[in-house]
Parts: sequence; C-alpha cells; structure tokens
Amino acid sequence: MISLTSVTRDSLETFTIAVFRALGLTDEDAAIFGRALVFSELRFHPGHGQGVRRLRRYQERLRSKQVDPRAPWEIVKESPALALVDAHNGIGTVAAARAMTLAIEKAKVCGIGQVVVRNSTHFGSSAVHACQASDAGCLGIAFTNAGPEMAPWGAREGAVGTNPWGIAAPTGLGFPAVLDIALTTAGKGMMQWHAREGRPMPLDWALTPDGHETDDPNAAMTGALLGIGTYKGYGLAFMTDVLTGVIGGGGYGLTPYADPAKLDVSHTLTAIDIAWFMPLDEFTRRMDDFARMVKSRAVRPGFSEVLIPGEQEARRVATKLAVGVPLDNDVLADLTALGQELGVRETLTVVGPWREARL
Repeated sequence: MISLTSVTRDSLETFTIAVFRALGLTDEDAAIFGRALVFSELRFHPGHGQGVRRLRRYQERLRSKQVDPRAPWEIVKESPALALVDAHNGIGTVAAARAMTLAIEKAKVCGIGQVVVRNSTHFGSSAVHACQASDAGCLGIAFTNAGPEMAPWGAREGAVGTNPWGIAAPTGLGFPAVLDIALTTAGKGMMQWHAREGRPMPLDWALTPDGHETDDPNAAMTGALLGIGTYKGYGLAFMTDVLTGVIGGGGYGLTPYADPAKLDVSHTLTAIDIAWFMPLDEFTRRMDDFARMVKSRAVRPGFSEVLIPGEQEARRVATKLAVGVPLDNDVLADLTALGQELGVRETLTVVGPWREARL
C-alpha cells in the first residue's frame, strides 16, 4: 500500500504560493496558481495527479522555458459577449482564471460570456475555473484540449487529448453541483497509482502500444488511453478540440505539447448569468429540488446512496479540511526537497499519518 501523510491545508497553500514566487511568478499569479493547485488537491484522489504533485513538473517547464511565467495576456479580439485571448505560452491556470473573470464580466452585461484562449499551457483542473463562475452566481463551463493521449475509436495511437470538461452550478446544499471529468476513462496518474499498489486496472482504461486492451498498468503506460463510453468519449474529445483549438486558431489534435518551446494548448471558458433567467435564490431552490428527486431513487445492490455531481468531492474536501490533506510520502519528500532547493522559508506542517480509509 502507498503511505500517505497529512499536512495542514493552510501550510500547503502558503508553501505552494511561495514556491511559485521563487520560480519567478508575480505575487498575484503565484496566488492564483497556488490556490488552484490546493483546490485540486482537496477535491481529488491523490492518484489523479492534478494537485501539488505537479509542482516539480511546473518547475521543470519554467526552468526549461517551456512556459513563460511573465507572459503577456493579450485580448486579440473582443465583443460584448465574446473574446479571443492569446496567452503567449504563459501559465495556463492563470490564463484560464483571467479568461473566466472576463467571461463572468461579460455574462453580467450580456447574460453570457465566452472567452477562447489560444497559445496556452496546462490549465489544471476544469473544476477550478467552472467553480469560479459558480461562485459569482453563474453557470460555469470550462473546456481545454490536451496532448494526444486518447486513441480515436478503432485506432491504437493517440490523436486527441483527455480534453477535460468542468461544469458548475450553484445550489443551496452547501456545495455547488460540479461535473469535472476527463473524457478518457482514466489518466496515466491513476494507472501509475495502480502499478505502485500492484493492482490490475480495468480493461477499458488503456491499450498496449500494439493496440490490445490490458489490465496491466505497466504494459499500458506507453500506450494510448481509451475514451469514456467507447466511441462516445472519442467523439466528445474530438468536438472539444473543435470548441477550443480549432475555433480559437490554436493547437488541436497532434499539436498540443508536440513542440516543447510552444505547448499550444487551447481553452474555452463560458459563464452564463443565472439572474438573466431568474433570481439566483429561485435557481438554487430549483437545483435543490432537482437534487432531492435524484437522491430519492431506490439504490442498486451494492450501493448505499445516490450522489449528485460534486457531492463526493465536497465530502472529500470537508474531511481533508478537518483532519489534514493527505500527500503521498514520495510527493511530500519531493516537495520538501523542492522548497529547500528554491530557498523557500515556508514549510509544510505535518499533522500525522493519513488514517481515513476512503479517498
């Protein structure tokens, strides 16, 4: 079993922001980026790989100039409801956060705002950006394309990305309803987690390089990923490239991450102002009623309850805030070493071994 150690949420956020400042980000951008990574760390299973374990990878990309920490954020074209932004190979999380801020501003004027970002880089969890809109009383939609890890249906080589979706809606339940999914059944992070635990993975996760389904994560690490719902996931990923890179004049298909000097990732951020349709409190009442309908259904054998999208993650966040954020011990050691290398004075406050069985 993989050993985990809990650290406090506040120390994790302070440390992460300090690392990004040490890597050359402005104070504002370091705060945006650091809080986004901790947001993801709170919501996800440690094996998903969308949280602070990515700090070392970001350091490598910044040091090798694959990403420009001080890149301009340029509005290329703009209308009352739309904008096209060039991120100039800057930090994708920051570029997307600024794009969603602009989309929200437009939605408050026009009822809907949409911003397409080209020439960007990895933007992290889609939920970060979708929830930014939800917190502002909007429906939030965040799409990005990614490197070509998914095999088109019938192929054995990748041609489209995991191309995650984030959709968030406010509720009165104490947490927003959030759909945050990659369009592959799983990612390489969870495959690595299974490999380290010595467990087989489901057959619908990935292919071997010669195109065969396998439950051996090691055999599939250099193969292509499979889409959710077989050909449907591939179709959704294809159209996500259309909605991001193709229409934005940016990278798509085989292009993202092909050139280390220009990662060429594209995003689309959309905000829909709920107040254009009805008062926000009426919308949240309707959302709560919808949730009750869904949760009232009889459960299948082996299940104890029905959850709405985002509910499991909200519970995970509450647990981690109460007892500490679990970090893989290897990740914790690497973060500590990274802080020392960068001369970061802020440190991680350890709570103790992680004892919660469910992640």
